[in-house]
Amino acid sequence: MVAVAVLAALPVLPAESQPRAFEGRTIRIVVGFTPGGGFDTYSRALARHLGKHLAGKPAVIVENMPGAASLIAANTVYKAARPDGLTIVNFHGNQLVGQLLGREGIEFDARKFVWLGVPVRDNVVCALTRASGIGTVEQWMAARTPVKLGGVGPGDTTHDTARVLQAALGLPIQLVRGYKGTAEIRLAAESGEVAGGCWQWESVKVTWRKALDAGEIAIVLQATAKPLPELPRVPLALDLARTEDARQLVRAAVIVPSAISRLYAVAPGTPPDRVQALRAAFLETVRDPEFLADARQAKLDVDPIPGEELAGLVEELFRLDPAIVAKLREILR
Repeated sequence: MVAVAVLAALPVLPAESQPRAFEGRTIRIVVGFTPGGGFDTYSRALARHLGKHLAGKPAVIVENMPGAASLIAANTVYKAARPDGLTIVNFHGNQLVGQLLGREGIEFDARKFVWLGVPVRDNVVCALTRASGIGTVEQWMAARTPVKLGGVGPGDTTHDTARVLQAALGLPIQLVRGYKGTAEIRLAAESGEVAGGCWQWESVKVTWRKALDAGEIAIVLQATAKPLPELPRVPLALDLARTEDARQLVRAAVIVPSAISRLYAVAPGTPPDRVQALRAAFLETVRDPEFLADARQAKLDVDPIPGEELAGLVEELFRLDPAIVAKLREILR
């Protein structure tokens, strides 16, 4: 799905009006994950087109700095990159929740990063196998024994979503942790080891497509702000929450972090004219017909958030009620 029309009216800075600071230079996109994954694929597609939307048409390359679910890349760019706009970091939004909760190892302050945007808003759903006997959220709520969901570990969407839905909605869940990724969780579900799991719809519909089309799995719940166009009849977790605190938990721990999963930022202190140029180039790139053709070929959804809006979402995350933060800290330990 390509949904960029909403951005068409946003002002941009034409390349001819931009500073010439990037002319003859090379911009690095430092990706916090290994080559070949979703983060890397988006970054390489952006790198192929970003330079032509900047004055001087700089070269743009991708470097991978995997480790600790992209935390190493985020820490490194925050602490060591020059604030010249030539180093862009691409890391996971869950690390921002980690800072909010005081997790060890986070050496940045997300409120000081300079945000350029995200190329797509991710949306979390729960997918369960038909063989589990759970085909609707009503059946799930009525289950006499906890339903086994696969999870990676704290900080990962599979883990945090299950924990929050269990606490906020009272869903009977037995979280089985320790899987390496969603590919392993899918295999475990297909073998009957677990019933399924909760993670990004943008991943489920591509990587579990065959089982979806065959009716072997069902999407029984959406942890999204509004129903996805492709899933109009699947209930929303927000609608099942009985208290405002429960709704805040779902929004703070699942909906906002998933929307800003694929963060792009530059170091604190980057000059405003360079930030403006990079934000404009980011927007122009995700509107670029050649980039969109690349995205379609790679089956990448494009539903971007501009840098200014992303900065607002980050600020919103850090204005969360301390009592809700304390509950999240207990739930996501």
